[in-house]
Amino acid sequence: MAANFADLGLCVVALSLTGSFSALAKTTEKPMFKDVYVRVNGVRLHAVTAGKGPLILFLHGFPEFWYEWKDQLAEFGKDHLAVAPDLRGYNLSDKPEALDQYKMNVLVEDVRALGDHFSHQKKFVLVAHDWGGAVAWAFAIAHPEMLDKLVIVNAPHPRVFQRLLVNDSAQQQASQYMLMFRSPQAEQTLSADNYAWLVNAVLGAGLKNGVFTEEDKQAYIKAWSQPGALTGGLNYYRANETGPPAPGKSFVRIDDPSAFAVKVPTLVIWGEKDTALLTQNLDGLDEFVPQLTIKRIPDGSHWVIHEKRDEVNVAIHDFIR
Repeated sequence: MAANFADLGLCVVALSLTGSFSALAKTTEKPMFKDVYVRVNGVRLHAVTAGKGPLILFLHGFPEFWYEWKDQLAEFGKDHLAVAPDLRGYNLSDKPEALDQYKMNVLVEDVRALGDHFSHQKKFVLVAHDWGGAVAWAFAIAHPEMLDKLVIVNAPHPRVFQRLLVNDSAQQQASQYMLMFRSPQAEQTLSADNYAWLVNAVLGAGLKNGVFTEEDKQAYIKAWSQPGALTGGLNYYRANETGPPAPGKSFVRIDDPSAFAVKVPTLVIWGEKDTALLTQNLDGLDEFVPQLTIKRIPDGSHWVIHEKRDEVNVAIHDFIR
């Protein structure tokens, strides 16, 4: 859950077209983005919305923010109410100081409350990446009655990931950065030289090949520079002890598969060049997710949402139809 990140989409105001051009306008115009603030579960969360209709909720990962989903807001806002919040601890949302305010059960309750706030129907579609995906897996396990469909992008199912951290040396090695993220030195390391580590990890390759722009880079640095934002994001790792066990510690084994069952139709999109979360995370996933569809993108990395935007959008569209 962490590795390379996003670009900015401008809202296009609908043109007033008549006659033969009106149908074209309906399919090509982009919905306007709106900034909103919602108080849920004891915190004030910032979100960006687009469009109207049934709810499709997008959850970002570390160290992104709502902006990760700007292209999806523009696309899915054409026929949905598309909502991308800054999760607690990030960017313009509240950043509680207490570590226990970032425990998984608290994060799941945030999503439940957001669903209640924005959805006018009983169920909604949940799309999530990286840490947002970890929260989405837990939410789907706890509240299947609230979901119509679940879409996960490069985020491991908790039981499969734990199994790999115990038994798979390659995933153990790939996850070592998580120990650094949990350390007291993480903020200093990640913010040094104007967030050079994060810029390189998240945006580096994309800046070279045109996936990201200088404008995107400045948007990310601005979000990371919000007071308390870096600590807020890192607290997800710390509060939930995500990744390999610290030296001298071992995992608490939970062997009941039913405790991890996902009882909603689920699409998992996976960029196979992810160097932090390996493709082994797809092995045995159907044991926990009976209604499973997997979309592999061989030349996509952890940041496949940005690199292969159109392919990701088509996969989501086809699944939720």
